[in-house]
Amino acid sequence: MKIFITGLPLEVGEEELTAVFGDFGPVKSLRIIKDRETGQSRGFGFVEMPNDDEAREAIKRMNGGDYNGNRIKVAEAQEKPGTGGSGAGGGFKRNNNRERSF
Repeated sequence: MKIFITGLPLEVGEEELTAVFGDFGPVKSLRIIKDRETGQSRGFGFVEMPNDDEAREAIKRMNGGDYNGNRIKVAEAQEKPGTGGSGAGGGFKRNNNRERSF
C-alpha cells in the first residue's frame, strides 16, 4: 500500500522517516518530495509498505500526530486521474478515425 504524508518538518530525512514507519512493518520504498531548484524538502512524501494491514495501522496511529512540532496528515495515497499505466501516455488523445499520410 502506498501512503501519502503531509506536514513533515523540513529537516526530516528519508532515513529517519523510514525508521519511524519501520516500527509498523517493513518499508518497501520511501520518498520525501524535494524542490527541484533548492533540494529542500517540500514537506510531504510517500511511503510504500508491502503489508496492507501494517500500512493501515501506521496510518491510523500516525495521522494527526505531532512530528517534531508539526501536525502531520497520513493517508492512503490516491492515484491521480489519468495515471496508472493504462498505456494512454502523457494525456494525449489519439483519433483513430483519421488516415495519416507520410
